[in-house]
Amino acid sequence: MRILALLFAACLSVGVAPAFAAPAAARCEPHDLAFDRAQAGWKHEPMSKLKRDTAYTVEKEDGRTVLRASADRSASFYVSYVKPPAAAPASLSWRWKTDALVQGADNRVKDKEDAPLRVVVAFDGDKSLLPAQEKRRFETARKLTGANLPYAVLMYVWSDHVPVNTVIASAHTSQVKMIAVASGAAGLGKWQAVKRDLVGDYRRAFGAEPGPLLGVGVMTDTDNTGAKAVGYYADIRLECAAP
Repeated sequence: MRILALLFAACLSVGVAPAFAAPAAARCEPHDLAFDRAQAGWKHEPMSKLKRDTAYTVEKEDGRTVLRASADRSASFYVSYVKPPAAAPASLSWRWKTDALVQGADNRVKDKEDAPLRVVVAFDGDKSLLPAQEKRRFETARKLTGANLPYAVLMYVWSDHVPVNTVIASAHTSQVKMIAVASGAAGLGKWQAVKRDLVGDYRRAFGAEPGPLLGVGVMTDTDNTGAKAVGYYADIRLECAAP
């Protein structure tokens, strides 16, 4: 998956405030983003007309609702927007499962940057603080898509070449960072429960405090390697810090 193309996709930029004017966030609210909850507002978002879409289907497994993602040389998102943007929650948790890694994928290399499982979080922020090069990228994307991009995107990925908790910088932009929360073949074929300190991870990845939360998405992608992959997601939740 081309990370810059990810940012160009409007899937996580709907509702973003005009450039250089980050809105005041509403107070943090816990969110149960179960895939069968209408309030979660999950929707499929293609990346580009030039790319094949990953197929997402909501299914039942052992009486629980799960999302199945099937990628075949493809990349697209399944997204839940937070409206209005809210203060960043303290934690993000989910379950996921895949039977196999993406052969040939390496999240450190731009033309091999695929993953069987991703959980994606988009944040707003003050774009006036961005370096000049990033401002030009954001403005180019706005002209091409008619939408303002998220200030920052944090991705949690199942990788194959780096230790767990490694922060992987995008080769295209400083505003996308990946964190490997699983690595290698350990745990394949079994549901894995993950809970992350969202604020702490953002600080570690970007060296700053997170801005308002814009949305959460998932993606299983194989467009760079031309491979196939199947991933499952369930029980995505956002929790606020204790008062």
